Amino acid sequence: MAKGHRPRRGSRAYYPRKRARSIVARVRRWPKVNEVKLLGFAGYKVGMLHVVGVEMHKNSPFYGQERVYAATVLEVPPLHVLGVRAYEETPYGLKTLGEVWAKELPKDLERVFTVPKDPTYHEEQLKKLEEVKSRVAAVRVIVATQPRLSGIGKKKPEVFEIAVGGSGAEALEYALSLLGKEVRIEDVFKEGDYVDVIAITKGKGFQGVVKRFGVAQMPRWHKHRKGHRRIGSVGPQKPAIMFYTPFAGQTGFHQRTEYNKRILKIGSVDKENINPPGGWPHYGLIRTSFVLIEGSLPGPPKRLVKLRAPIRLLKPREAPKVVYISTQPWPPRR
Repeated sequence: MAKGHRPRRGSRAYYPRKRARSIVARVRRWPKVNEVKLLGFAGYKVGMLHVVGVEMHKNSPFYGQERVYAATVLEVPPLHVLGVRAYEETPYGLKTLGEVWAKELPKDLERVFTVPKDPTYHEEQLKKLEEVKSRVAAVRVIVATQPRLSGIGKKKPEVFEIAVGGSGAEALEYALSLLGKEVRIEDVFKEGDYVDVIAITKGKGFQGVVKRFGVAQMPRWHKHRKGHRRIGSVGPQKPAIMFYTPFAGQTGFHQRTEYNKRILKIGSVDKENINPPGGWPHYGLIRTSFVLIEGSLPGPPKRLVKLRAPIRLLKPREAPKVVYISTQPWPPRR
């Protein structure tokens, strides 16, 4: 007799489907890069628009012609480098060796945690870090966003780590040179680069199986008196176990990563106006630098979106030459 077994249907890549721990996404992995530079940045999602650009990829059938690209706008105020943290490699993964914080920290940081005020704290931590310099395997900088500079009307900054590329000693020296300074998007990425986008998706609350899993609706007539927007069975009689079954539950507000999104343009409001008349819906006005990324990104307006150097790098392609940027949000208002 044949065994009651068969390969399962459907992917469980996104399980568990529950709310993310925090509204700020976590970067779980960083790529290994030999170049000494920061490997990430962050910005606030504004909305979508379309741009007209000349296709510069020579193998494209549209080479040299104008094309329309859907793009997402991120406002990217400068990040403030608060501290430097060094790690060593152990059999159990990376372990913190030491950290050093800047002498002067932003006042808004008090909204997040208690700021150290001992004047000798900086020198003591720097001395300890120099003693273990030879054991450093990875270096990350601790940065804070500056939402006051953006148009979202927020004061409390987000604090997180960004990895530094290169060897341990070189990365540590570069990170210490940034301590207490501001880092702009132009210092990390350039137009045409691919980036990985990590963010928390739009939350939709408790939803049924049709919206949550795309279960087919049953006909509304004849023998479906118990409902037509529900599953038919939770499992077979034999084997008498419950396999993967779609149920109603939390939908949205999940952390998602989209790989290899191309940067179309990096600009500043001082040089060119990208704000539509009356401002962006659900966002307001862009007040600092912005970046246009091809395609859509997860999350609603005002959501923090993290950009990471690509961990599955595609063959680099020349970015299209942008000739026109629509100032009307997409989709257009009716």
